[in-house]
Amino acid sequence: MDLRLIHGAAYGQSWFGNWGYQFGRGSFGVTQQMYQKSLEALQNIPLCILAHHIGTSNMEIPILFSRYQTLSSRSLLTLGDLLRFMLDLKHRLPKESALNTYNPGILVENSCRWSPKRIEMAARVIVESLKKAKIRWVSRQEVRDAARAYVGDTGLLDFVLKSLGNHVVGKYLVRRCLNPVTKVLEYCLEDISNTSTNQEEFVINDSKLKTRYKISRVQLMNDMCYIYRHILRGQTKEMDRTIMSSISLASRIVLDTKYFVKDYGAEMFPKYESEIEEKSKLYCTVAIQDKGEIYVHGEGEKKFITAPYETIMLRNNATFDELIEEVEKNFKEIYWGLKSFMIGSIMNINPNGSDQVFRVTKSGSKLVFQGKLGEMGMNHESIYESGSRQRFFVDCGCGAKDDDGERMVACDICEVWQHTRCLKIPNNEEIPNIYVCSRCEQDILVLPALP
Repeated sequence: MDLRLIHGAAYGQSWFGNWGYQFGRGSFGVTQQMYQKSLEALQNIPLCILAHHIGTSNMEIPILFSRYQTLSSRSLLTLGDLLRFMLDLKHRLPKESALNTYNPGILVENSCRWSPKRIEMAARVIVESLKKAKIRWVSRQEVRDAARAYVGDTGLLDFVLKSLGNHVVGKYLVRRCLNPVTKVLEYCLEDISNTSTNQEEFVINDSKLKTRYKISRVQLMNDMCYIYRHILRGQTKEMDRTIMSSISLASRIVLDTKYFVKDYGAEMFPKYESEIEEKSKLYCTVAIQDKGEIYVHGEGEKKFITAPYETIMLRNNATFDELIEEVEKNFKEIYWGLKSFMIGSIMNINPNGSDQVFRVTKSGSKLVFQGKLGEMGMNHESIYESGSRQRFFVDCGCGAKDDDGERMVACDICEVWQHTRCLKIPNNEEIPNIYVCSRCEQDILVLPALP
C-alpha cells in the first residue's frame, strides 16, 4: 500500500507536502498539471457513486462506508472525506486499543410502551429474517414482511426497525444504510463473534446519536488496504469499466510522481529571533568548474556547478581560514560526492587566511567558494544523487523526453531510449540483448530488397 497515493487522495498533496515539498518532476511524461488534476479527481469521487457501481457485487464496500459514516460527526460525501477521516482516526487510536463503533443494544426509555423483553424478541426475529435472506442487503419493507409472520404488532416492528442501525443482537451487528439509487433503507448482518472484547476501549461520544462505538486499529488498517486494492488500484472487476479506468489512470499518475523538491529561496533562509551569543551567520555555497560544459558566459568563462546555500554560524572574530574549514566540513557532511572537495578561492573577494571575516564582509552576506574535487580521476558528475548527466536521446510514447530514473531500453539502430513499461516489457523480464524500435522496424520494411 503506497502512502503517497492514500495521503494524496485524502489531503490533495504528498505526505512530504507537510514540510513544504512540492511537485518536482514526474516519470513517464507526468506533468504538474496532470498530477494535480489526478489528485482532485480521486478526492472528489462521490461515495454514493462507488457504492452504486461496486456495491451490487461487492457488499463489503457499502458496509465499510457505513461503518465510518457512523463514526464521523459530519457527512462523508467523497472518497477524500472518507480517507481523510480514516487517517485522522488512525492517529488518534492507541496501537493496542479499540474504538467503539456500535451500540451494544437498543436503549429502552421508561416511557416506552413495549417491555425490553418484547423488543429483544422482535430484534431477534428481524436478525433471523436477515440470516435467511438470499441477498446481503435487504430492504426495510422486505425485512418487515418476513418478520410480520412472527410478530403481529406492526407498531413494535416499526419501532425496532427504526431503532436498529449499527446495533448488536447476539453475535451479529445489524448494519443499516440508505441505498443511494433507490433511496430506500436497507439492512444487513455482520458476524462479530471473532471480535476481541478484552481490549482497552477508546470511547468517542456522538452527541447526535448518543451511542458508543467500537473499532480496532487492525480493522481500520485492513479497511484502508481494502479501499486501496479494490478502489484505488482498480482490482474490482465488477466496477463500471469507465469509472474503473478513470480511477486507475489517476492513481497511476499519482504513483508515477516520485520526485518532490523544496525551494530554498533567499526568503526561506532560517530567521533567528536573536543571534547566538557572539556569533554571526553567513549564507555559503560551493562551486565546481563543470569541465564537461562549453563556455557559456563568453570566451574564457566556464560554467560552474553550485549547490544550494547553507547557513554557516561563526564567531564574530573568526578568520577566513576558520570559515573555509567550516564550509568544507559542512558540505562534505551533506554531499557524499563532495568528500574530497577542496576550496581554492572565494568568488569576488581575495582575503588572507588570517583576516577576520566580519571585517571584510557583513553578517548575512552570501559567499561562493570555488574549488575542485581532490580524488584523482573523480568526475564532478558523481556529486549528483540521480547519477550521471551524460546526454542521450529519450523519446518515449508516454511523452517523456528526459531520463526520469525509470527502467529504459535503447534501440540498437537509432539509439533512442524508451521505457520498458511503455513497450510492455515486464519488470521481471530481462531487457532484450537486441532491440529495434517500431520506427526503425518500419524504415527497414520500406527499404528496397537487395538484388
